[in-house]
Amino acid sequence: MENEHPVEETEKIVLPTTEELVEQLERERYRFHRFKALRRVIFFLIVAVAVAVFVLILLMPTIQINGNSMEPQLKAGDVVLTQKGKDVESGDVVVFYYNDKILVKRLIGNSGDWVDIDDTGDVYVNGELLDEPYVAKKSLGECDIDLPYHVPEGRIFVMGDQRSESIDSRYSSVGCIDKEQVVGKLVFRIWPIGDIGIVN
Repeated sequence: MENEHPVEETEKIVLPTTEELVEQLERERYRFHRFKALRRVIFFLIVAVAVAVFVLILLMPTIQINGNSMEPQLKAGDVVLTQKGKDVESGDVVVFYYNDKILVKRLIGNSGDWVDIDDTGDVYVNGELLDEPYVAKKSLGECDIDLPYHVPEGRIFVMGDQRSESIDSRYSSVGCIDKEQVVGKLVFRIWPIGDIGIVN
């Protein structure tokens, strides 16, 4: 009796047709071009972000608030963008150099203005009462200058929004700020996220 060997079944190899090969090649080519285009878009986005950050640093430097003299509008730890320039107006929150430090206060009076503050903390500029919604509690503070006060040429009169705490132009030791010391004005808060917005 002869030995029986199992018969191995072999699958028939089916080669793709030329049309199928062309279709597959087109699919691969499409994937390659799509990936290449995506990579190009990502590269341009990275470059755009880098340029934007560079421009912001040059034109709109960021500063972090220290202290509580500008509460409740600005709190310690807030990060804000500064618009550089000496062209500032009454009511602007200005950034300036003082004794090798960068300080932030609100511009109350410009060159030539007369500033007066009564015992209750109401502020008058050129005889007109200022509307100050940014001040939570008015106070004359420890003012040791003669009122009404005439702002000298080329200088500005500044005060903090936290009137009872702020050391500013009401103190003869600080006085008015030379316009040449002004860096610019605060325009936009970028931190904390919950308080992002325009600085008033």
